[in-house]
Amino acid sequence: MRSRGLKYFTLIMMVLSISIGFIWAMPIAEEQAQQLTILATTDIHGNVWGFSYENNKETTNTGMARIATYVEKVRSEVPDVILVDNGDVIQGNIMTDDLYNKREGEHPVIRAMNLLEYDSMTLGNHEFNFGENLINRIQVLANFPVLAANMARVDGTMAVLPYTIVERSGIKVGIIGLTNPNAPRWDGEKTDPFVFAPVGPACKKVVDIIKDKVDVIVVVSHVGLYPEYDEETGSDGANKILELCPEIDVLVVGHDHNTVKKIIGTTAVGGARNLGREVIRFDLELDEQKNIIARSVDVIDMVDYEMSDLIRKNAFIMEAHKATTDFISGGAPSADGSTSGGVFGQASVDFQMKNEIMGIPEGKLRDTAVMDLINTVQLKNSGADVSAAALFADTSDIKKGDINYGTIFGIYKYDNTLYRVQVTGSELKAYMEWSAACYNQWVPGDISISFNPEKPGYLYDMFAGVDYEIDLSKPVGHRIVNVMFKGKPLSDSQILTLAVNNYRYSSALKAQKLVAGTKEWESPNSIRDMLVQHIQEQGTIYPKTDNNWRITGVNLASPYRSAAIKLVNEGKLEIPYAKSLNVNELKAAGVL
Repeated sequence: MRSRGLKYFTLIMMVLSISIGFIWAMPIAEEQAQQLTILATTDIHGNVWGFSYENNKETTNTGMARIATYVEKVRSEVPDVILVDNGDVIQGNIMTDDLYNKREGEHPVIRAMNLLEYDSMTLGNHEFNFGENLINRIQVLANFPVLAANMARVDGTMAVLPYTIVERSGIKVGIIGLTNPNAPRWDGEKTDPFVFAPVGPACKKVVDIIKDKVDVIVVVSHVGLYPEYDEETGSDGANKILELCPEIDVLVVGHDHNTVKKIIGTTAVGGARNLGREVIRFDLELDEQKNIIARSVDVIDMVDYEMSDLIRKNAFIMEAHKATTDFISGGAPSADGSTSGGVFGQASVDFQMKNEIMGIPEGKLRDTAVMDLINTVQLKNSGADVSAAALFADTSDIKKGDINYGTIFGIYKYDNTLYRVQVTGSELKAYMEWSAACYNQWVPGDISISFNPEKPGYLYDMFAGVDYEIDLSKPVGHRIVNVMFKGKPLSDSQILTLAVNNYRYSSALKAQKLVAGTKEWESPNSIRDMLVQHIQEQGTIYPKTDNNWRITGVNLASPYRSAAIKLVNEGKLEIPYAKSLNVNELKAAGVL
């Protein structure tokens, strides 16, 4: 019996040995990582169709219709996709600003976002351009949450949600929205129902609430990576968010229309250009414990994507696009029932002179007929002594021939109203100095005038009703000289009235503490409407320039100047927008 038992024991051990050897020889299955893709849009500015209404032209690389094609492609390739928007989506063209932002009911931008099945939208500063009613309306229309964790009503209640949590294949993703805290600076009274907090501390509060509830934290912030105004404490810069909340996994930035793609610490950071030109793409890989083991960020140009039928063949969006083109041509009423007039005037010639140097707008180097027209209309409607206005786009012009609403939008793209405010001579000069800071200081050897890249062109106002000089040999704050009012030097104590748009009143005169007085009059209609009415009355308009201002303190003469400009215009030298052509530097570099 003992012998038989030993034989059985030996046999069992042999079988076990073979089995164990087989198990150890088997390949061990690799742990499968989960892929999560987050797509983000920012600063679309109402460009649903992919169309420039002011030019009556299809675009070649922008619009939500192209974005839809790209989103559809990614969703067909990746099972788990999240789509978010970073604001400034509801404003920006004739369709939105002149028609659907002022009407009740459906909105073509929100319809497009619903069709694309966005997971969230963060409020941008331009969402406040039309007041509280539009903020409330888009929340009702949207099939997704509208977010802004750093904004509340003045009574302390939530105006929109601070965050949302979505789930993809078991991965819980917390999405925090942060709007731009400078909205009151730009939209003044329209933001009175709300209070705004710095982005960093507001984000940290929400991160502390949700970090144990989610696997991935995404922050969608309508600010640039670096502060715009508050360099000291960073209340309006996304770098403060990273400093206070290093645990966030994805950070979307926007507002400044810049392409951003970088990994900072363990956070993937991305931003995109405006009008739907680019889509930000974040790819995360997670292990079985939902830990992120790989991350990347890319920014995809929409130039290679066709228009999607999802947008272009939606009945309501088609109707909205046609209503806009009909409005411009005079075949449809505006939101208040008035017509745009179709072709309501004629321009005798082109109003803006041709640029001498490619990319350097002549309209900001000298007084021009376009600016004189805008300021003349502002003075006429306000009854003010002095008017200030900006050339919002370097390419703004009134071309010879028919004038319609698209023409007016091209020279005045914002739906601003006009204010009249009392100022002293000293305050007016301070405002003019603030504006003149948009130029770079001239140095010997400069043969062109350039612009401060930190001061966007739309911040440069030109003034009518006074004569003045801008001495660019002098530093910022000391450039405005020889200011004359009605043929006499303007004294610091003299009292004047100033016509200025509502945006500049809030963002410069008050935010920069340039003027103590408050508005004494506001126009019942927009500045664009005033321009339309003026041209309708004139029938045919002729360029008029009073040359009331000029740049001094520069000497651009050089025997090499023509050769240098030729190189720029041929694309062989970089456009000297942010730095002047300097003959001494060009010669030292062997260019000349």
